[in-house]
Amino acid sequence: MSLTFEDRRMTILYHLEMEGKVHVHHLSKLLSVSTETVRRDLDRLEKEGKLRKVYGGAVKMRIEHVEPPFLKRTQMMKKEKSSIGKLAASLIEDGETIMVDNGTTTIEILPYLRDRTDITLITHSVPVLNLAMETFRGTIIFAGGEVNPEYQATTGSLTDQLLDQFKVNKAFISVGGISLVDGITDFHLAEANISRKMMQRAEESIVLADHSKFGLSTFARVSRLEEISMLVTDTGCSKEWVDTMEALGIEVRISE
Repeated sequence: MSLTFEDRRMTILYHLEMEGKVHVHHLSKLLSVSTETVRRDLDRLEKEGKLRKVYGGAVKMRIEHVEPPFLKRTQMMKKEKSSIGKLAASLIEDGETIMVDNGTTTIEILPYLRDRTDITLITHSVPVLNLAMETFRGTIIFAGGEVNPEYQATTGSLTDQLLDQFKVNKAFISVGGISLVDGITDFHLAEANISRKMMQRAEESIVLADHSKFGLSTFARVSRLEEISMLVTDTGCSKEWVDTMEALGIEVRISE
């Protein structure tokens, strides 16, 4: 029995959510319909605002094509980011050394470390550094180098060389997108390089991402999905994504 448009719609949107993009010929084989039918389906879904057609297929519709400024991002998904930060902070044991990269989700760890004196924090993020100096009572190491005013962080070879001097227990990594095809990505190449270095220098790499990041691919790859140890996200993350990540051997923690 042939599939209805609603059946095909669900399948197309599922693969779009999981992979960030779909291809006409793959969908044609998967749905056992002609490529012309797939293209008509994609036309309808584009008119609904569910996707954007590109050559050979379609990509997930994104609200932002470039990363908003840091201060604006602090107001986006604020409740979810705070709950993710709280759960992430609970994973840190006394005596551990952690690396925290430059993100509006990773910075939410800091309010929950106020009374933790036996922790060493390493960061290249100016906002994380400023908040840590105000509220954190443990040891702070700033990975210095050339300060990029746009990113509000240090990047480049000096920062990379300094991070190479450490081996830490946990690295907490922010993301621009999470995709089955492209893995963990960021908007900026320099930031992606620093996040990747932090992962290399940590025993555990923990990605913090609210549900809006899933199915998206941004400019620069940080790592393959299989290279992360744990994902901390919020209740808006779909069961399909949770199951997929766990099938890859990644522990998933859901914040309240």
